[in-house]
Amino acid sequence: MNAIAMIRDSAGAVAPRGDLARIRALRFTRPGFDPATWRQMGEMGWIGLRLPEEAGGAGLGLAEYVALAEEMGRGLVPEPLVQGVLSATLLAACGAETALAPLLAGETLPLTAWQEAPDTLAAPGTPGAARLFLPMAAGATGFLLPLREADGLALFAAEGEPETAETQDGGHFGTLRAAPGARLGSLPAGLLEAALDEAALATAAMLLGVAEGAFAMTLDYLRTRRQFGKAIGSFQALQHRAVDLKIQIALTRASVEAAAASLDAGAAAAPRTAATSRAKHRAAQAALLVTREAVQMHGAIGYTDEYDVGLYLRKALVLANLFGSPSLHRARYAACAGDEV
Repeated sequence: MNAIAMIRDSAGAVAPRGDLARIRALRFTRPGFDPATWRQMGEMGWIGLRLPEEAGGAGLGLAEYVALAEEMGRGLVPEPLVQGVLSATLLAACGAETALAPLLAGETLPLTAWQEAPDTLAAPGTPGAARLFLPMAAGATGFLLPLREADGLALFAAEGEPETAETQDGGHFGTLRAAPGARLGSLPAGLLEAALDEAALATAAMLLGVAEGAFAMTLDYLRTRRQFGKAIGSFQALQHRAVDLKIQIALTRASVEAAAASLDAGAAAAPRTAATSRAKHRAAQAALLVTREAVQMHGAIGYTDEYDVGLYLRKALVLANLFGSPSLHRARYAACAGDEV
């Protein structure tokens, strides 16, 4: 069994397929995720999956990371794994081992507060600026502030009580206004930009998983729901709609996996941006289409909050704009690689 297959298999411990009882129980609560599950993710090496072994990580690539993120999306997992991996990347890069070790163990959750404006992947590091859209901020044990110093960025620790607002999927975003604390170290040039691209690609993989989960549930429904004495999946109109959705999922998988392969091969900044943005744009558009169609194809029951298929649509609505909206990524791709996505 290769590393990707092992990761997919191990994800079942946190995100068992077909069982969303844990997800429902955590919706609209604080902190919105299970600290014990976060520690389990640390014990399984997921938070440090991208770090080299000498830094306490697993030394795996983007191919393995997106496979894990896909399974997290399929299971609608609320634990902020992508945000934890981002923080681990920055802490390792600036040599902050004291803060890194408990994060990798799942004992802490320092969130990187980088975003200063809506719908951007730019991190200018402006001192005193409010930091926006921090997922699951109520569960953070602290925050990391990238701040501009001369021609580069440095990483600072920060503490504070974020303002929070609920999101469609039952989680929340936080807004942080906090003064920097201890200086943790300097960030290498281009490191934060590359780390944000990886976070965007992992979010694209989560959207792929969301689409797959909704589609699988819909296929089961088409096989079991009967009208006029036969399964509705035998109706040609519904078969055509299902095929169209399957094609969109296949194209999304190809785009996400191609981007991961490109980044693992050491793509330069412009090709990296193009590959990442193509994948995130396609994944967001496909997940929104698939989850909306899934709700419709379930009929009236699909529109009830008690039925699970709607949870996939809610998750897609949140993830679609996280680490850049589809329109932002289309513009980034066009700037780097042409006019088509």
